[in-house]
Amino acid sequence: MILHETYNLSNGMKVPKLGLGTWMIDDKDVAQTVVEAGKAGYRHVDTAQAYENERGVGEGIRDSGVDRADWFITSKVAAEIKSYEEAVASIDQSLETLGVDSIDLMLIHCPQPWNEFGGENRYFEENRAVWRALEEAYEAGKLRAIGVSNFQKEDLDNILSVCKVKPVVNQIQVNIGHTPMELIQYTHEQGILVEAYSPIAHGDLLENEQVAGIADKYGVSVAQLSIRYDLQLGLLPLPKTVTPKHMKHNTDVDFTISEEDMDYLKNIKR
Repeated sequence: MILHETYNLSNGMKVPKLGLGTWMIDDKDVAQTVVEAGKAGYRHVDTAQAYENERGVGEGIRDSGVDRADWFITSKVAAEIKSYEEAVASIDQSLETLGVDSIDLMLIHCPQPWNEFGGENRYFEENRAVWRALEEAYEAGKLRAIGVSNFQKEDLDNILSVCKVKPVVNQIQVNIGHTPMELIQYTHEQGILVEAYSPIAHGDLLENEQVAGIADKYGVSVAQLSIRYDLQLGLLPLPKTVTPKHMKHNTDVDFTISEEDMDYLKNIKR
């Protein structure tokens, strides 16, 4: 069963192969969502400073009846934080807001502030400063692993050229219709795991007839096919749902997509 499987991170830690995304889940609702996820067998939850629900995630972890040590919690330094001092303060704030002694994985949420996403300024120097704050928190035991999110090749190279501690993860959007194979392959070549957010493309894939046709062939839903697709690419999918039935449904992915169908899905255009 997928919930019992793990990936090995480059620093020796293990991370569950499937996680629960919490983007756009309100702080007042997310605690119960995490509790339900725990009941369904999830042990990996993904939040961020920008989601403004770290408090609720921490509450859900405590109320889940599952030992904290058995949970893998990921959070992210906000994309707008681009100085060493701000990053140090934000990491300490996340620990306090979550109510935990350490965070299992902390990422730089984006190489650029969101209002400049995709722009020319890659904030190389600033990201190196934020990375230094993450490294120090890692060495102090506040963070058990550190990584990045939404980083392109040049952004990764910027960190890899100066880091004392390598990123263990690059969390990017990967789904059927949006599969940046060159970036995935390059990231894997560096020994960095790719986590896939929005594996169901914010629900857009549910309306795609081509994808539905392949899902029917395997007797599964579009959501299950989408999650399995990412897993077969060697990625860690982070589907988001607040519905216990869907949580369980999203874990029932013990089937194999044929090589031919994988190639077909890789080439579908959104």
